Amino acid sequence: MENVYSKTIKTKNFIVRSAILLQSIGFGLIIALIWMNEVFDLPHYLFGAPKTPINYTESIFETCVIMAITAVSIFFTVIFIRRIRYLEGFLPVCSFCKKIRINDRWIPIDDYLMKHSETILSHSLCPDCAIEHYPQYMDDTKP
Repeated sequence: MENVYSKTIKTKNFIVRSAILLQSIGFGLIIALIWMNEVFDLPHYLFGAPKTPINYTESIFETCVIMAITAVSIFFTVIFIRRIRYLEGFLPVCSFCKKIRINDRWIPIDDYLMKHSETILSHSLCPDCAIEHYPQYMDDTKP
């Protein structure tokens, strides 16, 4: 059975892949338009501009520049998405009761962990809390 955490990860990965795919398609369409313009002389047919000869060198150069811009754009997209994921990883926790704020609601950390991960919680008592809350049961000889 899939939990909420793994569904969230899959959704975020889908968003990243979709963003990169859309960028690639957009830049691909720009490259296609440049080549269509070069081969079919679009300004001549669309706007009545003077006819120009085909210049493959210019189109190859423009294609290389657009591909470099595409690579830089995708690189920064990935960097920014990683940064967003890092910042989304912060959980506001109450310093007293240890509840977590999710969408302006405060829920117990136990509930949050069980809903958003495959964590199974087992309650225990740390030595400091045992001394503070149950001093009558603690052995004074242990450090």
